[in-house]
Amino acid sequence: MTSPTQATVVDRIDRVAQDVVSLTLRGTEGPLAPWEPGAHIDLRLPNWLTRQYSLCGDPAERETYRVAVRHDRLSRGGSEYIHRFLRRGRPLTLSTPRNHFPLLPAPRYLFLAGGIGITPVVPMLRAAARAGVPAELVYVGPSLDAMPFAAELLAEHRDSVRVVATRSEGRPDLGALAADLDEDTLVYCCGPAPLLAAAQEVFPAERLHAERFRPTPRTFGPGTAFEAVCRRSGRTVPVPADESLLDALTHAGYPLPAGCREGVCGSCELAVVEGEIDHRDDIGAPTGRMYPCVSRARSPRIVVDL
Repeated sequence: MTSPTQATVVDRIDRVAQDVVSLTLRGTEGPLAPWEPGAHIDLRLPNWLTRQYSLCGDPAERETYRVAVRHDRLSRGGSEYIHRFLRRGRPLTLSTPRNHFPLLPAPRYLFLAGGIGITPVVPMLRAAARAGVPAELVYVGPSLDAMPFAAELLAEHRDSVRVVATRSEGRPDLGALAADLDEDTLVYCCGPAPLLAAAQEVFPAERLHAERFRPTPRTFGPGTAFEAVCRRSGRTVPVPADESLLDALTHAGYPLPAGCREGVCGSCELAVVEGEIDHRDDIGAPTGRMYPCVSRARSPRIVVDL
């Protein structure tokens, strides 16, 4: 089972902040797939790694996509390759966009972004402005030179953007923001775990929408063995207690797209026809679907659409 892909070439590489580059990826086979604010893509790198990045360009621009990549000092090979070795003109294969962080209609918005978490928020703020919907952005980072797109956002939306450089100003008072929040405001938050945790403490859960870089630390019971029946082929794949369903299916000859392998990107989404699912992801699988990189079966047998 494979997901649709798109052929692109690296059209531009721009340094947009300390340790952050922006990639402009141009389609080589016609217009790229449409997307909406909050969407991300899987980027397949020449070193055989696949990484997920939020689209931060203009959805109306169908010839190119734009993403931004921070150089992680503890990189597992993705951001390091992009910053050290990727060059203009290099062909790259992408997935079609997926969106687990959609911008829902609302009378007004509050956007909270930390560091590279600004990437999905950039098109959200622009979409709100184009629609004439009141919106405020609080953008947090250590210093202005480490915050991608800060200057252009201030230039475009000066009256609705507040940039907080924590080294000189300290952290923003989210409690005060929550106290002043209108009842019809939706809050969108993306950034490091401490920012998300702080937001969850003060904003009503029903109005807070968040996107994570890493899964929420949680403790699950020990995995148990089960069987996965592939409906289309009729084959039964045993899944040992110490192996993920994703790996078991891959080893049995049913390769699925695999991005984060942590239940936060959604690239391995799998339809379930029968059986009880033990959902362990962080993005909320739709009804009848699961993310087999982390989720398992609660029942002894599960039937999947393969």
